[in-house]
Amino acid sequence: MNPNIESLYKIAQKPSRIIVGLMSGTSMDGLDVALCKISGSGENTAVELLHFDTLEFSNEVKTEIQKVFAKQNIDFQTLVLLNEWIGNLHADMVLKCLKKWNIETHKVDLIASHGQTVFHAPKILHQLEKFPNGTLQIGDGDHIAVKTGIITLSDFRQKHLAAGGEGAPLAVYGDYLIFGKKGENRIMLNIGGISNFTYLPENMNPEEVFVTDTGSGNTLIDAFTRLHFPNKSYDKDAEIAKQGTVNQSLLKALKTNKFFKDPYPKTTGPELFNIEYVQKAQKESDTESISVPDLLATLTRLSAETIAEAIIYAVNNTKYDIGNFTVYLSGGGMHNPLLIGWLKELLVWNFSTTDAIGISGDAKEAVLFAVLANETVAGGKTNFGSRQGIPSVSLGKISFPS
Repeated sequence: MNPNIESLYKIAQKPSRIIVGLMSGTSMDGLDVALCKISGSGENTAVELLHFDTLEFSNEVKTEIQKVFAKQNIDFQTLVLLNEWIGNLHADMVLKCLKKWNIETHKVDLIASHGQTVFHAPKILHQLEKFPNGTLQIGDGDHIAVKTGIITLSDFRQKHLAAGGEGAPLAVYGDYLIFGKKGENRIMLNIGGISNFTYLPENMNPEEVFVTDTGSGNTLIDAFTRLHFPNKSYDKDAEIAKQGTVNQSLLKALKTNKFFKDPYPKTTGPELFNIEYVQKAQKESDTESISVPDLLATLTRLSAETIAEAIIYAVNNTKYDIGNFTVYLSGGGMHNPLLIGWLKELLVWNFSTTDAIGISGDAKEAVLFAVLANETVAGGKTNFGSRQGIPSVSLGKISFPS
């Protein structure tokens, strides 16, 4: 037997595994690194978050990624070189965290790397009949494995595509395995650049789980904050938006996009929700001269309303009492008081964060990829049925250090 296969087999047989989960989202602000101890698999999965840190990207890294991020026309050599460069960068960041936490690399069983999304192209967006759903994450897993000496799982989204999904949201698998609870209907709402949520039924029937993207979360707010305030990467605590007033004409124009009328489940990205999208809506609504605070208030309201409308749709299509839900927040948007305040007005359920049920809301996505890796190596038996959007597959390509 190949020594690498033998090593992986032994890892799969262990009662628990130490797994590093990595996540870099569309905000491109840094790399989330979560060191997890995971035991069991499937519905018996148990996760202990041992350490967590977010390592910020330098301006140089952000600039390089932005050369190819969500752009249809790019320099192909830049993309090719970035794939390797980001892989090495993420490996260095993992090693830096392990050193900080006094963890020797041989004590880590696996790395689960999401990579850096540079283009998301589901058919709902590209609308090219002969082509399937597509997505691309860079940060080569072989480079991470070789540089760290740790078996690495990466490129998780491709199997989802191959099995008929849109490559997102993948949070549903981890949400079900570690957050599902008999007797409580839960909405796991993650507000990143793009917002998505998972509905977890109280009967824990995986065939009744629902997941979808809802549209923009932070991406439009962040983009226009950076555009008008180059020294700010986001509107911290909604300080700017709270000074403004929602412009109803612009809000209406923003919500006329076909995406909001398309059937659920669906996915999207900054390829649609970008500066050009907003500027087009401003032109159509004759709101090009509104103040920056009014613009940010309107974009924040857009996120709140479209998230709420998607969740209400999902809840209304279940057999459960609409009052019997708890919404658990995660992602950067959970720190936006204006956005969360509006959500609480629009959704009359209980609100909490995933911190209350064992996993930091800031660490959640990185932890979820560690769970996906654990499931690929030691599980893979949960059947989510044959519905669109949640294929019952094991995710991630395996890279060996040698």
